[in-house]
Amino acid sequence: MSIHEECGVFGVMADRPADAARICYYGLYALQHRGQESCGIIVNDDGLFVSHKDLGLVSEVFSKDVLAAYPEGTMAVAHTRYGTTGASNRSNCQPIEVNHQKGRMAIAHNGNLSNAAELRSALELTGAIFHTSSDTETIAYIVTKERLSSPSIEEALSRAMNTLEGAYSLILMSPQKLICARDPYGFRPLCYGKTEDGTYIVASEDCALKAVGAKFVRDIEPGEILIFSRAGITSRREHCGKKLKKFCVFEYIYFARPDSVIDGRSVHMARIKAGKVLAKAHPVQADLVIGVPDSGLDAALGYSRESGIPYGIGLIKNKYIGRTFIAPGDRLDQVNIKLSAVEEAVKGKSIVLIDDSIVRGTTSGHIVSLLRDAGAKEIHMRVSAPPFLYPCFYGTDIDSQENLIACHHTVPEIAEMIGVDSLGFLPVESLGELAGSQDYCSSCFDGIYPTKIPEDTRKNRFEARLSERIK
Repeated sequence: MSIHEECGVFGVMADRPADAARICYYGLYALQHRGQESCGIIVNDDGLFVSHKDLGLVSEVFSKDVLAAYPEGTMAVAHTRYGTTGASNRSNCQPIEVNHQKGRMAIAHNGNLSNAAELRSALELTGAIFHTSSDTETIAYIVTKERLSSPSIEEALSRAMNTLEGAYSLILMSPQKLICARDPYGFRPLCYGKTEDGTYIVASEDCALKAVGAKFVRDIEPGEILIFSRAGITSRREHCGKKLKKFCVFEYIYFARPDSVIDGRSVHMARIKAGKVLAKAHPVQADLVIGVPDSGLDAALGYSRESGIPYGIGLIKNKYIGRTFIAPGDRLDQVNIKLSAVEEAVKGKSIVLIDDSIVRGTTSGHIVSLLRDAGAKEIHMRVSAPPFLYPCFYGTDIDSQENLIACHHTVPEIAEMIGVDSLGFLPVESLGELAGSQDYCSSCFDGIYPTKIPEDTRKNRFEARLSERIK
């Protein structure tokens, strides 16, 4: 088991018809690291929504012919998904499109609602029928319900935010407006930029802005609703400042791309800092520092700089294996095919191995075996995150303590299980040094939750509930 990425959202607002689908395509490509399960694009062609979405990577779902079939449009919303809630099937692909009495709406969402099960149950009791098992459909239902008695779609969203609890960075498209919003805690990132021709771009990370030639303007504030329309940009801030900011610190450790800057903090520099902290907290005599590609590389560089131990490339990742690759065997086969050790670099040497996390320990053990087989004399593993001890209810795919190795074993026991000579985790109290402030959520490490813990904590809680009824 490994930690999976979040979702990525992307939106386009132009003042004249443009090739919005192709812009979204490049934007999603830049956000592919946030989700490799499914993706979708909806283009607004003068009020007519044209949609395509399916399971697979961006390059697989959107062929040249699919993109060519899209009309030009002034607006579009797009999404790439790794589902932390809901099964992997086409019905859960986003964006979700809704047609209702006052028009139509498309919505793309990143995050998890901590009160989703409660909200969904209440909606079902009023006659609502759900077609997916994702939190996003719950958000869509509540916004639609509020829209029936609201003067505008942004007012409906604002009223819905009084009910929603947990993590949501979302983009909503109506026939006339593109609206983005971030939950009052600011768990997940969201920003916007502008191209030279005046097209506005909204994205989960600023690396996607760069991919389409847009210059970063600013991050969406926690609790802010930002409306793009022909009349210009309007910011609604009635939900800002209602909660203490709790940005997910694991975005800096793993989720985000290293070339992104989130809430003013460089992801690359945060990971360099993690490596430096590790070197101070867990020093060791060694010949070489190496990182597990890709998210362990920056922290390895930081460890090397702080410790003075040379940095090198000891593991190579096969970059041409996508999520759809089916290995003809067990997890060991998959690790061996996706990663290979550079024997000339590690043979006969004492190695400091840097990785971003240990969940079950299975993958870590296989990587250690690769290095042992390549002739590494000693392996000292350092992890640029604290041990995972608690489930996450805000989007990170950590949903069961029974699967977390650190919940059942001491650090020396884990070291023995994965076959390393020593093991050290990032101290939980040093997370503020990575984030650059104390405004972060680290509940999966320390068990301190900003919101009420949901009663039903199962990952696929909606499917589970259905199966219980059938029994």
